[in-house]
Amino acid sequence: MTSQQKGLCFGLAGVMAFGLTLPATRLAVASLDPFFVGLGRAAVAALPAALLLFLTKQPVPSGDQLRRLAIVVAGVIIGFPVSIGWAMQRVDASHGGVVLGLLPLATACAAFLRAGERPTRRFWICSIAGSATVVAFALSAGSGSLSPGDGALLAAVAFAALGYAEGGRLSRELGGWQVMCWTLVLAFPLILGPLVWLAVHHGLHATASSWAGFAYLSLVSSFLGMFAWYHGLALGGVARVGQLQLLQPFFTFLFAVLVLGERFGWPPVVCAALVAGFIALGRARPGALPSGTTLPSSPGPTASCAGRSGST
Repeated sequence: MTSQQKGLCFGLAGVMAFGLTLPATRLAVASLDPFFVGLGRAAVAALPAALLLFLTKQPVPSGDQLRRLAIVVAGVIIGFPVSIGWAMQRVDASHGGVVLGLLPLATACAAFLRAGERPTRRFWICSIAGSATVVAFALSAGSGSLSPGDGALLAAVAFAALGYAEGGRLSRELGGWQVMCWTLVLAFPLILGPLVWLAVHHGLHATASSWAGFAYLSLVSSFLGMFAWYHGLALGGVARVGQLQLLQPFFTFLFAVLVLGERFGWPPVVCAALVAGFIALGRARPGALPSGTTLPSSPGPTASCAGRSGST
């Protein structure tokens, strides 16, 4: 296999890992507190992240970089996972996959605003069209009104977009996986106290499936999946491998049916396909993003910082 082919394989593995994030979250919050799940996944992932930074002897970020990393922590480590945990107690994973399909566009918008760049007219048209498609889907599913779960999902998109955009800028200075690891490590002392409080007041009694979902979020969504994604980007190139992010909502639909037993329906698939098309069209013109900009993928992820768009 060529390097590009290997890169596509690793990239696809990463996107598949992120595609299972929402179903795994829904499993976890079935009998665990969503705040515990959202913060706990980062706390567990911080341990191997700290070990990796130590073994590779990464230099400590500067004071300015630490302040910017705090933005990533607030958006990606705390805001995003807590929001989707709360939302997954109220809406199906397939529904959430459609709304989070806005994340690449939202991340690009945040990056443009942070960098002071002027996006193309095509980009804005595609952004508005993609957003309108998601809002129309949410309204139709909610009998004409947005549900509290939709509000939490939109908040998750905003949190992640801000964190991913800042993390994307930092990745040019520190490296993508280094940004991910540093945000996890820096967040650990902040979330440890609330985690202990949540464990004492809510207990840790949960079903085996909930703990399995939590373990997946902690070890795969927040850590191992990131490395498959970064390795794929390095081997196959950001532009080529980054397009695989468009497949993530469809993996979410597939896993929601297979893992959660959710009923398959065409409306979310069609909506996700339309949003993916708008994203692809918005990216089509060369120079749509500032030269050298690297933006994170997510989702599910927590602090992922690679690729030319963001997706969890």
